This record gives sequence, C-alpha cells and structure tokens, in this order.
Amino acid sequence: MGTPVLPASARSLRILLTLAFLGLALTPTLAATRQVDVMRVDGVISPSSADYVVSAIKKADREKVAALVIELDTPGGLDTSMRAIIKEMLAAERPVVVYVSPSGARAASAGAFITLAAHIAAMAPGTNIGAASPVAMGGQMDKTMERKVTNDAAAYIRTIAEKRGRPIDLAEQFVRKATSITETEALKAKLIDVVSPNLEDLLRTIDGRVVTTAAGKVKLETKGAVIVRGEMNLREKIL
Repeated sequence: MGTPVLPASARSLRILLTLAFLGLALTPTLAATRQVDVMRVDGVISPSSADYVVSAIKKADREKVAALVIELDTPGGLDTSMRAIIKEMLAAERPVVVYVSPSGARAASAGAFITLAAHIAAMAPGTNIGAASPVAMGGQMDKTMERKVTNDAAAYIRTIAEKRGRPIDLAEQFVRKATSITETEALKAKLIDVVSPNLEDLLRTIDGRVVTTAAGKVKLETKGAVIVRGEMNLREKIL
C-alpha cells in the first residue's frame, strides 16, 4: 500500500503542532540568554557622572541583567557625587562590578570608595587604588574643619569596607594616611576580589560567585553573556 494522503486540514494541523514543538524547544535557549551592562567612567567624579552611574544601576535593576560592570579610571571628585553613586550601589538589587581598567588606570580618592562599595571589586594589571584623603576645593580648611572632614570620610570608608567584607584598617589608611597600593597588593590583602587583564576574562572569572545585594543572595551568571555598552545621554555629555 502507498503512503496515505492526509486531508489539507490534517496537514495544516500537523504543521502547526510541529511549529509549536519547535517553539517550546527554543524557549529555554532564549530564556538562558544573559546580559551584562557595561559602562565607562573616565575622569573626575562629578554630578554628571553620578547621574550617569545612578541611571545605569536603575536600568540594570529594572531589566534584571546578570550584572552591571563599571569600568573605572578616576583621580577622584566631589564627595556629594561619590555618595550619590555609592548610595545607589548599596541599594542595587542586581550585582554591580567595579573594574579599575585598563592598565595604567587608577581608582584614587572618590574612586577608591566607589570600588570598595562594589559587590565585586576588580582591577586590571598595572593599576592602583587609594589616596583617599579629603581635600578642600578652592581653598584651605582650618584644623578643626580638616579633622571633622577626615573623621567623617574615615567612618564612611570603614562602613563600606565592613559591609562588603573588606579589610577595614587598610581602607581607613587610604583616608588617614593617603596611602595607595597596587592591584597585586590589593588582591593579596583581600581588598579586591579579582585581578583580570580584560573584561572577557573578568566575566569568566566571576561567573558562579554568589553576592548579597539589596534583594538578597544572587548568583553571578556572566560567562558568555551578551555585553551591552551604555553611553552618556545628551544632557550628561553637555554637563
């Protein structure tokens, strides 16, 4: 006997069922696609850069990305802008990774605070962190004011270090003694979590680690993730 010929309606139903099964088979793959947002902060920590970082953190939370990576190279900046960034980092529900890079970059002054506040703190080879003593903008501080500002900054960096499980005494020396250390020294002292030569290596290295965000414990799933780079909007660029 030959192969039976199905009526047109039966053939259409079979095609629809085949497409449905294909859709079900593809769904897990699509769901497994992970995204890592990456942004660059290069220069002084200012109100515009604070707006840029805060917006990126909120976007990462809203879109539930695998992680937000902040590539950082800064000599420091304004205390108010730094605190605005850190406040948002501490409230973030998705993991925030600060990566001091590329080689030759630094996380000085306000940058040291921001790096220590990250869920994962990373540095590239040939970078440094520290020198976080507060300085007056546009003038000198008298002894009393200098002592008050220094004590305030020291308490703040201790709080950040304690929350992230980093060495409190070493962090405080950044403020009180203006010390600065290399990425190798920072890793050995457990001030940072990773030293990576590039972004791809960093994402492979931190994959599978568990961090505690404002939403609770989150497992990092960054290996092979789609990288989406953000840019400043027109207002932030103008500022």
